[in-house]
Amino acid sequence: MTLATTVHERGITTLTLDSPANRNALSAGLVGELTEALVRCAADTAVRAVVLTHTGTTFCAGADLTAPPEPAAFVALMRAIVALPKPVVARVTGHVRAGGLGLLGACDISAAGPDATFALTESRLGLAPAVISLPLLPRLDPRAATRYYLTGERFDAAEAARIGLITLAAGPEEVDKALEPVLDGLRRASPQGLKASKELVTATVLKSFDSHAEDLIARSAALFASDDAREGMTAFLERRDPPWVL
Repeated sequence: MTLATTVHERGITTLTLDSPANRNALSAGLVGELTEALVRCAADTAVRAVVLTHTGTTFCAGADLTAPPEPAAFVALMRAIVALPKPVVARVTGHVRAGGLGLLGACDISAAGPDATFALTESRLGLAPAVISLPLLPRLDPRAATRYYLTGERFDAAEAARIGLITLAAGPEEVDKALEPVLDGLRRASPQGLKASKELVTATVLKSFDSHAEDLIARSAALFASDDAREGMTAFLERRDPPWVL
């Protein structure tokens, strides 16, 4: 079953997360398909930029707890987005949770509408936003990162733009309108100019991957194997509170 679809128009390749049955959760299959699609985009001279979007009311619900990817595979996907020699633009009209925020953090430009909500819910499951810190912490407001990492609170697109998670918060049915000048600008830029410019603005993020990926992959694996995480994920799947909720 195809979990991500690809459409190409005037130099822009759109990759659509298309697994609504699990709210576009990051399964091993979806991570693999996206990684392969990015490899193709990197090699295709007809691709000037990539748009990452979704079907349904959820952009990405985070890790698929029933068929999760290996942490190293998810890290490789996020790094592939950051290191792609072409801009990656996120178009978000739905909810984003946990690992889905890692995808957004890896993208170069992003726009979200008023129906989008965001939350780093890992702490409520006995986990932590470990590997997604690689693209997020270099870009997020530090105080906001502390708050939302610790509390798991939900916030809207305006707050996501304020703290640096996304680029643009658009009005109702205006996400595509907000992205029109962005995509027009990318179409007017030379491939060499885009590549060289992206290298400048992603250098700090790539250093984060190169310096901390191995440690955070190990930390993520240890957390997922813990008793707290097993209880947290079981409670989530059973739609009940874990025992630590006061």
